[in-house]
Amino acid sequence: MPRNPGQTDRLVRRLHWDEVDSFWVRQLVTMARDEDLAGAGLVSRPFRPGDPSAELLKNAGRARAALVARRDMVVAGLHLLEIIFSVYESSCQVLLKTSDGDSVSAGTVLAEVEGPAHELLTAERVLLNFLQRLCGVATLTHHYVKALGSSPTKLLDTRKTTPGFRMLEKYAVGQGGGYNHRLGLYDRIMVKDNHLAAGDASVAARLTALVLLARQARPDLLVEVEVDHPEQIEPVLKAGADIILLDNFSLSQLREAVVAVRARAWCEVSGGVNLETLPAIGEIAPDFVSAGALTHAAHWSDIGLDWI
Repeated sequence: MPRNPGQTDRLVRRLHWDEVDSFWVRQLVTMARDEDLAGAGLVSRPFRPGDPSAELLKNAGRARAALVARRDMVVAGLHLLEIIFSVYESSCQVLLKTSDGDSVSAGTVLAEVEGPAHELLTAERVLLNFLQRLCGVATLTHHYVKALGSSPTKLLDTRKTTPGFRMLEKYAVGQGGGYNHRLGLYDRIMVKDNHLAAGDASVAARLTALVLLARQARPDLLVEVEVDHPEQIEPVLKAGADIILLDNFSLSQLREAVVAVRARAWCEVSGGVNLETLPAIGEIAPDFVSAGALTHAAHWSDIGLDWI
């Protein structure tokens, strides 16, 4: 069956901040706060929770600090600042100097925060932990997008995300210029090697039957099938899969496979995707290339909170 151009908005997306559940984010921040102040996660909690170091400065008055990029980076997560101070029941105020998605150089002030000194100090580490993590994901994604050059291929993330942080990390991928693959198991049928093994689908006929079953069971969902051998492509195409995932194909195999798939289904490449291989993959121009490293291998960005 020919691929359907009307499927484009169901294939990939960029998660917007207004789609992220603020109640869920507050729960994450609350857990992070309680780890820091009350030993959450321990069987035996501290007898006197709190921040005794900052409490020494309770009468120190108000202070102002700047969130400063120590390295070049892409910004993501600034919307969290107000939420974090709210969870800490702090009267601190935030003045944004940049926006999510901005590429900034070392020394750039991302935002300024002002409020009681002891409240700033208490929230500092949790605030930086969230922001550094999301900026790290956005920055690495940006490097991967640049490696694709002028290729029309879209860069996708995966479900290899930090438990509980998935939607935040996928949001950060979008800020770095990438796109979101499925957000969870619920929004696409994806038949991978373990599904085939569990269904005893080692031959093309069984694989075809599994695709047909998927289309009958959930006609509302796109069906994607992972193939790791060129001979699997034609049976999957004939069965009516919407997307073919070419897993760990060599570059020579990819060149032939993308031609075979093009115009009959959408084509995604995964496995062995990194900054070194992306330029060559981009030249072959599959529709999509996915990389788990965008989230599972992203280093935290270096951001400081400097008193001003």
